[in-house]
Amino acid sequence: MSLHEWAGRSLGTRTVSYDESDAILYALAIGASEEQLDLVFEDQLRVLPTFALTLAQWAPDALAVEGVFDHRSMHGSQTLEVHKSLPRSGEITLTARVGNIWDKGSAAICEVVIDSDYFTATWSIFCPGHGGFGGERGPSVAQPDAAAAKAAATPTITEVAFPTFATQAALYRLTGDRHHIHIDPAASAAIGQPKPILQGMCTLAAATLPLAQALGAHPADLRSLSGRFSGPVVPGQQLTIRVSDTGAFDAVYGETTVISGGAVSFS
Repeated sequence: MSLHEWAGRSLGTRTVSYDESDAILYALAIGASEEQLDLVFEDQLRVLPTFALTLAQWAPDALAVEGVFDHRSMHGSQTLEVHKSLPRSGEITLTARVGNIWDKGSAAICEVVIDSDYFTATWSIFCPGHGGFGGERGPSVAQPDAAAAKAAATPTITEVAFPTFATQAALYRLTGDRHHIHIDPAASAAIGQPKPILQGMCTLAAATLPLAQALGAHPADLRSLSGRFSGPVVPGQQLTIRVSDTGAFDAVYGETTVISGGAVSFS
């Protein structure tokens, strides 16, 4: 079956379970400190909303198992809408489907949408070689209107340190993403990266910690998050978050943007 024929197809329903140890391991993997007791201590635990993304990973993986994605496919962007707080432990029922398949000419973008009572998450997967089927191109990155931009008030931009640590990709693998490029130098070299790279989902989720700090919020009060994966991160690199008072943000390593077009909100 061609990729575009998957549009709108159900990927089924799955009930996933987790306990407090899983939620704490996740918090540590994305950079929570031992001082953030309500993220890492079971007696005070608040589950980070981005933990939901590890619970839903089975859905895009199911398409990979079906051969829909190949080694050239890349996770292009991610969104998360939080409906209510995750419980400290328990079971959650998730329903998944293929969303839009956008025709970008030489490539296609495949959306995988996961719904639950607690959140809605959308993976956008960039799939080279699957375009040209005559479908809609879909939305493109909005270009700012010069006159409107000049008339608008200049937002306040805050810069905040965004550290990663050397064992972060190895630790994050224990939350479910076991792809070899995040641990094996031979596998990362095969895709042109001399060192194993940090999982994009880890980078995006980890960004919510300095983002919350910059915006005077608690990371467990996240309500929405989105971002495009624009460049690789090597564990241990020290990144910088640039965030406006509207919640628009990006993440950079030196002159290289690694997350672009980001948007975040907290309650």
